[in-house]
Amino acid sequence: MNDTNTPETTAAPALEGDPNAPQDLAAFKHAFRRHAAGVSVITSLRPDGTPVGFTATSLASLSSVPPLATFNMARSASTWSAIAANDRVVIHLLGARNRALAQKLSGPQEQRFIGDHWTPGPHGLPVLSGVTSWMVGRIVERVLVHNSAVVIVQIEEGGMGENDDALLYHERAYRVPGAEL
Repeated sequence: MNDTNTPETTAAPALEGDPNAPQDLAAFKHAFRRHAAGVSVITSLRPDGTPVGFTATSLASLSSVPPLATFNMARSASTWSAIAANDRVVIHLLGARNRALAQKLSGPQEQRFIGDHWTPGPHGLPVLSGVTSWMVGRIVERVLVHNSAVVIVQIEEGGMGENDDALLYHERAYRVPGAEL
């Protein structure tokens, strides 16, 4: 602490690879790298029935009555067109044993559904195997904000998998929680 009783801070360095990036953007990105977030995967279908999905760290509960959840995504993302066109998604919560699954669903789009790590579930939606839990929901609203969207989902059904340590994303790496404080 300094003598004004406010936390000391240091200016964030310019973004790696871009010395012209504004300091506020660098500070924003550095701050959120240090904010641990739970890891989830959102899946849906394209209008032609092709499965799509992506790894997300923006999942949050909005209310319990009715059961609503939210996630955020860029409208430039490869899965946005499916999320914009479909009225249902599956939200998967991942545990430590699902690290490879998180990486697969954040990898190249054309490889995300190659393999036996998923099966068609309710409404034909892709349900991932071995996750700690999954929820099928109906998209009730898409709030467009600049080049992103907040997607609000009303949960209708779901399932539970085996319990596992939480999978977190922190400082650009997958981690598990440390000791309880």
